[in-house]
Amino acid sequence: MRLYDLARVIRSKNAGPFTLTIDLVFATRDDFARALASEALSSEGIAELYGVEAPAVRVMPFERVLTIKVSMPRPGASSGAPGDTDVYGCSQHFPLADCRI
Repeated sequence: MRLYDLARVIRSKNAGPFTLTIDLVFATRDDFARALASEALSSEGIAELYGVEAPAVRVMPFERVLTIKVSMPRPGASSGAPGDTDVYGCSQHFPLADCRI
């Protein structure tokens, strides 16, 4: 199953010019637990997918609201820099959404 089939909401946004966050919201505790247990959502798995260093990736689960927040350095250019194709960071969740869970 791909993450986009499991999560109710997947969105990304900038958290400043150099940091990206991805929010994953789940409908059930089982879906939340399944995603959280997946190696695809480990710091190492996300780092490999986005080409960043694993220690810079933070995976923060919020069980009470069935949400996982991922924070990492923006891959590529900083927001608004020459060559930046996603100034708001709103399209950066697609590689993670396509991961198998």
